[in-house]
Amino acid sequence: MAIVREEKIADAAAREALLDEAYGAARFAKSSERLREGRLPASGLSLVAVDRRRLVGTVRLWNIVAGPGRDALFLGPLVVHPDYRNCGIGTALMRRAILRAPLAGHGASLLVGDVAYYGRFGFSAASTGELWMPGRYERDRLLALELKPGALTGARGLIGASGTPAPKPDTLIAAAGGKRRALMRRAA
Repeated sequence: MAIVREEKIADAAAREALLDEAYGAARFAKSSERLREGRLPASGLSLVAVDRRRLVGTVRLWNIVAGPGRDALFLGPLVVHPDYRNCGIGTALMRRAILRAPLAGHGASLLVGDVAYYGRFGFSAASTGELWMPGRYERDRLLALELKPGALTGARGLIGASGTPAPKPDTLIAAAGGKRRALMRRAA
């Protein structure tokens, strides 16, 4: 039986392998990726499903603006390993994400997906008619869920990335080098 927990740094390689298996390189060409690239997920809103130390599912939420001055979250991708589909793992990940988001102060979540699947969690296109995404996407698949009543009332405009930028690789190397030098000085 899989358990849902917050993602750990050690889960990164398994998460990326699962995403690669599910979507391949095409995932980087999607408009949704423009809202994620170069950013860290929203704090505390990266979840994984694990079965006997094997990562079998993942979902992450990202900070966005749903038009000027209107903070929201962008959910995705949601992925469950093929061997674990139809076992309730996707549902468990979605329910946990939807429960945690308002506790972290968020009022709305958007995603691009099938209303037949995401509708059962309350997502619909009712609040997205005046919003648009960067790049190409299927308009009828842009869905939203108000976590707080009225959070998307009057939302209009381009959906854009917000939140914390991901550290750049050269910044990580410089930071690691600085720590190493400080440790060497202390040891001397």
